[in-house]
Amino acid sequence: MAVKVLPVSSAQDHLIEKAVALGDRYTRTLGLMTPPAYRAMADEGGLLVAVEDEEVVGYALFGLPKRNPYIRLAHLCVATEHRSKGIARALVETIKRRHPQRLGVRAKCRRDYGLSGMWRSLGFVPQGEARGRGRDGEFLDGWWLDFGHPDLFSSVESNALLVVTIDHQVFADLSGLADEEGAEESRALEAGWMTDLVELAYTPQLVHQVRDITEATERHHQRAALSSLRQLAPDADAVAQRSDELHRAATESMPELQGDVTALRRGVRYIAETSCAGLQVLATRDPMLARLADVAWDVARVRVVAPSTVTLHVDELRQAQLYRPADLLGTEFRVGEVAPGGEGELVAFFEQDRLDGGSSFADRLRSLGSDAVAWRRELLRDGEGNPVALYVWALDGRTLLVPVLRTSTHHLEESLARQLLFLLKRLGRSYGAESICITDPHPSAAARSASGDDGFFERDGSLVALLVHACGSAAEVEAAAGGPGRESAAKGAVLHAGMPAEVAAVVERAWWPAKIVDSELPSFLVPIKPRWSTELFNVPAMLLPRGEALGISREHVYYRASGHRGESVPARLLWYVSDGGVGAEGQMVVASSRLDEVVIDAPDTLLSQFEHLGVYGRADVVEAAGNSGQAMALRFSDTEIFPRPVTLRRLASLAEGLGLPWSSNLLISLTKISNKLFQAVYQEGHRTT
Repeated sequence: MAVKVLPVSSAQDHLIEKAVALGDRYTRTLGLMTPPAYRAMADEGGLLVAVEDEEVVGYALFGLPKRNPYIRLAHLCVATEHRSKGIARALVETIKRRHPQRLGVRAKCRRDYGLSGMWRSLGFVPQGEARGRGRDGEFLDGWWLDFGHPDLFSSVESNALLVVTIDHQVFADLSGLADEEGAEESRALEAGWMTDLVELAYTPQLVHQVRDITEATERHHQRAALSSLRQLAPDADAVAQRSDELHRAATESMPELQGDVTALRRGVRYIAETSCAGLQVLATRDPMLARLADVAWDVARVRVVAPSTVTLHVDELRQAQLYRPADLLGTEFRVGEVAPGGEGELVAFFEQDRLDGGSSFADRLRSLGSDAVAWRRELLRDGEGNPVALYVWALDGRTLLVPVLRTSTHHLEESLARQLLFLLKRLGRSYGAESICITDPHPSAAARSASGDDGFFERDGSLVALLVHACGSAAEVEAAAGGPGRESAAKGAVLHAGMPAEVAAVVERAWWPAKIVDSELPSFLVPIKPRWSTELFNVPAMLLPRGEALGISREHVYYRASGHRGESVPARLLWYVSDGGVGAEGQMVVASSRLDEVVIDAPDTLLSQFEHLGVYGRADVVEAAGNSGQAMALRFSDTEIFPRPVTLRRLASLAEGLGLPWSSNLLISLTKISNKLFQAVYQEGHRTT
């Protein structure tokens, strides 16, 4: 009987159970994966099974990240007795056929398994290597199957890791000599496919618990195993203060916890150390710590989760930790020029390498303030006056040169790095630059790691990104990207009409501010109240000017009623400010954004997922939900404020000029519009004459 490849939904328990049973036969090579992970991936469309005579003889388990355009292959499994029948190829080809809009498939596999021939036969090519987290530290090979989309964009993704602190229970599961009941859940964190996504870290509290182990062999074994994890050293005074806050909040909300004083103090210490180290995720199987989850989030913005939650939601957790623009609101960050003579002060904050440190770094910084080029030396300080970011730039013809790009150690360093990269793109665009070239020989690791998400690529030791000033067809955008002197940057990029929405969105981010209007990427018009437009975009402007350098411009969330209006992801958005009332500006299109995610859920669930992105309180989200009890969250990014807002009258005129139907009803709720109207409004918003 022929083998059939079938997609599995989360409701098909019998097929999921058979896939789990097959996977359990090969945990030595596949790594541990808990049944809930199979079910969650099936719910997202990430489980295929190969069936012969009603038996599952193979399966593919894979993730479809919402924030990245590739597929992450976790398991490719075929029963030994059914190999050499082409089942693995059939599974891979079905993945490719069902998800043609993705850029390709990534996989990790231990080198000592000797499976390179299999991966090559399936069309995969090697793509780097990493050391695994297994007890033997064996290397993992990376493998990539390309789907044939423009290859310039195949690597447009940040390699930044989600850093997760673990408590002693999880650490013992991973490194202890004895097998604890339930340890399989923790060991899923060691799976090969997780290696480049999650880094495990420990805080001083874990070291104290290892020290207290009475059995010498186990104690020495665990001490040695600490070297495989990242060590964190949060400020002791800050930890003590945060611990007191957590302990007070926990005993007030749950007085019964005072019955186990030792466990409570140990739990709040883990949370406080995680928070003061600037991290947001703490993995545990400890029941006491799990009970502190709500307090941990309310007081310290730390998510206390089970190890299985990390494996199931790694993309969401990683993004929430790396990018926290809401934390920048209400702070006192200030941007100013580096004062002459103050260069030496900055060495301690921004030295990245001893070959470019000390007096040599200070001298280089001085030279950038004294030569013939009009360098702008910008320094960002926090509310206490400490330098947290430094960047130097100047326009050289059509290139924005950046010889210095540094961020200092700070709990918001990742967010600052992402903000600065987009700030440079906005600067380049405002001056008509066609590319950005970061020539700093030692840019901060946070900036280098984040640069891939913004289309920067390595060229002659520099990080380079294109700025493609075109809103038109694929042919027009490709022509604009391939101008004189930029052929090597655009090499391999072949755009075409009708490109899948996912691929077009990647191109538009990499070549921002490019817009490909003959792609399948849809456009929507979103009405927004002046209050929220002011909060998000500073349009209409606040009475007190908002610091523009760190305004919310990369990523945010907007809440509205839960009724569907044809939303799809990814997409483009135009923001229409509704009537501003007496004496206020309104009735105009003020900005465009990229729509990255649409989620409908209860207000508290949405806030838990998106609070790090927003200015909204619980009452605001509940109001948006109305009587339905559910609200819709629109996560969007890379907002462009129009220099020339498009009035309601002009908007109607543009639609009529294109022969499109126009009605004021289009402005009542989120509405899909034609890409031609988006193009006309976008170009009008950037018109200079």
